[in-house]
Amino acid sequence: MVAPLRRDFTDRQDLIHYLKQEFPDIAAQGTDVSATVGGRIAAEIALAKIQPGSYGQTRNYLNGTVTRLSPYIRHGVLSLGEVKQFVMGQIQSWAEGEKLMMELAWRDYWQRLYQQLGQQIWQDLEPYKTGWAASDYGDTLPPNLEAGTTGLACMDGFSQDLQQTGYLHNHARMWVAAYVVHWCRVKWQAGAAWFLQHLLDGDPASNHLSWQWVASTFSHKPYIFNRANLERYSHHQYCPTCSMQTHCPFQGSYENLAARLFPQAPNLQHSPSHSGRFHRTQSQRQAYSLFWG
Repeated sequence: MVAPLRRDFTDRQDLIHYLKQEFPDIAAQGTDVSATVGGRIAAEIALAKIQPGSYGQTRNYLNGTVTRLSPYIRHGVLSLGEVKQFVMGQIQSWAEGEKLMMELAWRDYWQRLYQQLGQQIWQDLEPYKTGWAASDYGDTLPPNLEAGTTGLACMDGFSQDLQQTGYLHNHARMWVAAYVVHWCRVKWQAGAAWFLQHLLDGDPASNHLSWQWVASTFSHKPYIFNRANLERYSHHQYCPTCSMQTHCPFQGSYENLAARLFPQAPNLQHSPSHSGRFHRTQSQRQAYSLFWG
């Protein structure tokens, strides 16, 4: 019979030391431990701090007012319904909480799809819409991205944050995913597996379907970004010190980038933007109605 795990510790370091002893195989993968504190008490504190209005206005910025609730939702410490009810009690109007409520609805939708798809979630749900076939994409994550040695200050910084903290802002996740799939031309599955290995809030539903949305295997077009987009939402955090700032692969208009990345898909080269919103299907709209109950 397996002995039950300890539940009482003198402090956080005592807990970390104990877990490393109990799970040596996991500890051998790396020594970084996220500063995020688990448990119900920490979850309730984080929930009490959310600001729905500010979230809606600033969530796309790396220093925006995000909730950081996702690890607690992922591991069942908080439920989506519980967060939904809390938000409803905080807002004075629907507009104030709309953006946050929609993010909760997306997470609920991903989970409903995962329940239907099961392990099929690892497979392309639709063909790529990039002009490239699935066989044109590599199977392995670029080693220099995992090592944080691409020379791109943004991607190296995101790689370091992911592996050291177990967290990435959602906008950074989209930028990394687009870089892996469209600039490196690597299958989304490689990047999704890497994220799943390190993210505290990583679950196959939200993670894989978001990667597929970026890749265009679960959307009507690929998601890409440009340098102006990254600089705006990172408040110029990376570009000034980047060794590749004079030959940045993200420099250019969306039309020019699409022409370089998707030369066999001329329809993408005349699209007004590739950094837009999710494309909602009828089934997705039905899922929203289920969430709102």
